[in-house]
Amino acid sequence: MKTVFFLEDEPVLAEIVQESLTALGYSVVHFSLVAEALKKFVSTNPDIFILDVKLPDGDGFSFLKKIRRAGSQVPAIFLTSRSLPADVVTGFESGANDYLKKPFSMEELHIRIRAALGLLNTDNQPIKPAKEIIQLGEYQFYYPQGVLVFQGTSKQLTFLEAEILYMLYSRSGQILTRQELLLKLWGKDDYFTGRSLDVFITKLRKYLSKDASVAVLNFRGKGYKLVT
Repeated sequence: MKTVFFLEDEPVLAEIVQESLTALGYSVVHFSLVAEALKKFVSTNPDIFILDVKLPDGDGFSFLKKIRRAGSQVPAIFLTSRSLPADVVTGFESGANDYLKKPFSMEELHIRIRAALGLLNTDNQPIKPAKEIIQLGEYQFYYPQGVLVFQGTSKQLTFLEAEILYMLYSRSGQILTRQELLLKLWGKDDYFTGRSLDVFITKLRKYLSKDASVAVLNFRGKGYKLVT
């Protein structure tokens, strides 16, 4: 059973989400205050964080930054009514794996949770054991585990980071359109998912920056191309 660490101060929404996820087979530990959540996140040993942004004694961005600094790499999803581009970017820069705007459906939240936990692949099927070790310049990319290795040092990618990199690799030397990436991984190609994709592409470029022969090129208005 997967444990969901849920930080949300709206009582009605908290009850709906908690009851729905419990019915789906998750163990849900709910908190309504940042201070309480910070005290309990280690002992709770969660599999995933679901975090509101605006809370009575702080915000989800700061909470996630603190637990990331403490070494936690547990996947995190923000639930928020804030939808400005700057908020989306701040969420991902805080260490989030996904960002879901209120109001949302429980079906969509469940899919996002499964994706963040690595329980889906691009065809919505259970991920199989490692099947490929892909050479990208001096990097080795273990897929679908999502491990990127450079000269003996490994970096664990998030589910979406790994899927984007694999899709780019599958089209090496060709342009992969933004629309195809967005529809395949998010199921829609609106402005906010587009901004999310921009953040993930920036992160992948940073991860691959140790080898100058490897690059993700941007073709404005079209998409991206991975060159090695």
